Amino acid sequence: MFFNDWQTLARTLVVGVLGYVALVFLLRISGRRTLSKMNAFDLVVTVALGSTFATLLLNRNVTLAQGSLALALLIGLQFAVTWSSVRLGWVKRVITGEPALLFFRGHYLPDALRKARVTEDEVRAAVRARGLDSLADIEAVILETDGKFSVIQGQFDRPHSSLKGIRTPGPADPGLAGKGRQPRER
Repeated sequence: MFFNDWQTLARTLVVGVLGYVALVFLLRISGRRTLSKMNAFDLVVTVALGSTFATLLLNRNVTLAQGSLALALLIGLQFAVTWSSVRLGWVKRVITGEPALLFFRGHYLPDALRKARVTEDEVRAAVRARGLDSLADIEAVILETDGKFSVIQGQFDRPHSSLKGIRTPGPADPGLAGKGRQPRER
């Protein structure tokens, strides 16, 4: 239970060092994006890399070559998907989804809250976490594709708004997107 033999420990040491070198090498040639946690897909790949490395270290039935190939495969697939998502809009939408506008100019958006499975209490908690005490100061609260809340203050009708690409209610009906009116693309 506490100790099998020296050969097992030596294997773990050698495979661990070589596997680590292989992982670092693969990550360096694939670029910074491989380990980013920009969305749920990136998080899954990061967790899968850790799981694969742990299996390589602890399972004596997995050779260094098999483990390194598995790591290379995950990194290669991550590279291919992210490369495609930058160039093809439909791949990006399938992989990352779209941010969800939950609160806009003083109004909760009930349909968006329901679809995102978020409560008004969670939106208020996100506002409080930002150190704000009044929803009147908030332009928008957005559930990002990585699961984090973005809280935007002030009026952002300027051309370089961070709300660009977020579907917002039309100017005549702020906050009414969940009541039969179609949101518009900013």
